[in-house]
Amino acid sequence: MAEPGLRFLFAHPAHLLALGGGAGLLPAPGTWGTLLALPLYWLCLADLPMALQGLLWLLSAPLCAWAAGLAARHLGAHDPGVVVIDEIHAFAGMLIILPAEFYWQLWAFLLFRAIDIFKPPPVSWADRQVRGGVGIMLDDWLAAALSLLLLALIARITGLAVTM
Repeated sequence: MAEPGLRFLFAHPAHLLALGGGAGLLPAPGTWGTLLALPLYWLCLADLPMALQGLLWLLSAPLCAWAAGLAARHLGAHDPGVVVIDEIHAFAGMLIILPAEFYWQLWAFLLFRAIDIFKPPPVSWADRQVRGGVGIMLDDWLAAALSLLLLALIARITGLAVTM
């Protein structure tokens, strides 16, 4: 794998997007990428109607997959840790659905990171079987979906009120 750095980051616009503007160059890049989704969501999407947020999220998916795939190919790796657009995009999708309260977003962050790191099925399947930019994105989309399902189950069992 090529060694990513500032030169790589600015060598192509796809690299800049895939590495989250440089967040992927920090220690624990997946965590930083996930955290970066919070201010990006609140600055760019939060004030828009939910349907428009979802549409923009869906429309941005092919661009994110392209950037992730190109950066990975240029690095010579299947799913390099420095590529964090997958965490950013997946967690932003969660934020669209989640209530705005801090505790919901904190638990979502913790669950998403744990699932993304430990990769239970079907996340592990996607990580192993699906290649390219779509594969890089898919395991994080599945981790986000699994996180949301677990949060819904926790809310159901505990009777935690969901207000949006």
